[in-house]
Amino acid sequence: MNYINFRNLEDRNIQFSPRFNLFFGKNGQGKTSILEAIYFSATGKSFRTSKNIELIKYNRDKMGSYISYRDLISEKTLSVKLDKKNKEYKYNGKKTSFDEFYGKMNVVTFIPEDIELIVGSPAFRRSFFDAEIAQSNYEYFKNLKDFNKVLKIRNKYLKEKNTKDEVYSIYEDNFVKLAAKIIFKRIEYVKNISIILNLNYRKLFDSKKELSLKYESFIGEFKGLNLLKIEEKIREKIEKFKLQELRYGYSLVGPQRDDFKFLLNMKEAKSYSSQGEKKSIIFALKLSEIDMVIKEKKETPIFLIDDISSYFDSIRKDSIINYLKKRELQVFISSTTDLNIESKNFRIDKGEIQDGHYECE
Repeated sequence: MNYINFRNLEDRNIQFSPRFNLFFGKNGQGKTSILEAIYFSATGKSFRTSKNIELIKYNRDKMGSYISYRDLISEKTLSVKLDKKNKEYKYNGKKTSFDEFYGKMNVVTFIPEDIELIVGSPAFRRSFFDAEIAQSNYEYFKNLKDFNKVLKIRNKYLKEKNTKDEVYSIYEDNFVKLAAKIIFKRIEYVKNISIILNLNYRKLFDSKKELSLKYESFIGEFKGLNLLKIEEKIREKIEKFKLQELRYGYSLVGPQRDDFKFLLNMKEAKSYSSQGEKKSIIFALKLSEIDMVIKEKKETPIFLIDDISSYFDSIRKDSIINYLKKRELQVFISSTTDLNIESKNFRIDKGEIQDGHYECE
């Protein structure tokens, strides 16, 4: 991997270990930035900001990153160039769209801000799970993109109170069909990941507790429904809220209103779980994402873990490290303390990265 003008990092070309890669350094030296650079190279997005300009080093006009990797077939490359106005994606040296770029290389991240998946807003959770499903399912990615376009158009008609227009009925039909596909896939995903999530939580953190992920949809009860039945439910909801939607001028129905909730021993984790349990739930979720990508794509994603030493107590941290040692994963970890693992170590000081095997201070 190499990068130029990425945040506070000095320009580098780095060779990583296929197993554990450990980034040492005091806080504020660039440990999170190197993980972000890896994520950005693989996905074209940042896990820290939605503002592209923040990724460009101060007093520079552009930045770029390049990463090579091997999938089940051959060596592949991904690169992203960014200036203050444009972003350019390349796959195997050829320009491509973001739609074609995203999902080529799968990445799972674990960062302190992930606690918002439990305590944060429904919109935050929807965005997260939509991205995770889309990463390994292009059809879902496309349906979601198309739905968001149709949703904007539908809202425009509702705001203008122009729902008698024949064109509106065409958009409404598309709205229903796309919404049903999104909901159907979310139901399937949550059903599958909940089983893995519970196993990972019990194996790593507490064998006596049951963890599950619950999908709450605006359509209400959906157990046993097929795609056509979900469409029927959506049309019923549209009819029910028709007058209210016209009054407010935007859509009150649709998967953009749904939520995901974590339940520990049948109680909502947001209200009833301790901070330690919340952190453990999120880490179990991240491991379950890895398992889901392997199941869906028959490929193993890379795993980025930021600030593990300050996020977990020593017991949970040791349990996590021992688990990761048993998995065939390429892992990138930032830490301020020694993890006592066999890894390729990188010391980071003021954005400069040095290779070598070091002991943490």
